Amino acid sequence: MKTSELADYLSGEWVQPVFRDQEIAGGYTSALLSDAMGKAVDEGILITIQAHKNTVAVAALKDLRAIIICGNRTVPADMIQAAKDEGIGIFRTPENQFTVSGKLYLLLNN
Repeated sequence: MKTSELADYLSGEWVQPVFRDQEIAGGYTSALLSDAMGKAVDEGILITIQAHKNTVAVAALKDLRAIIICGNRTVPADMIQAAKDEGIGIFRTPENQFTVSGKLYLLLNN
């Protein structure tokens, strides 16, 4: 599955739609950025509730394709700009992390 296809399977919106449209290698769900930094799959996606600029720094370090912000949290302008600069998409959804993780697990493992 490519990054651009996330919107086809999840409720929500791209709040930062300027990204490299590439294959997603996997996903990782965490609200702890130190955990995501150590365990997220390179070239994957991060499913989180952490909506701030530091989340983008972790995503860039792991070469993540996108960040999915759950719970319809507000995404600040500095986070959006940082993600745009790095070519990392930010998708926001009203769904919770459990629901998003389950949906994407099924898509990426079939």
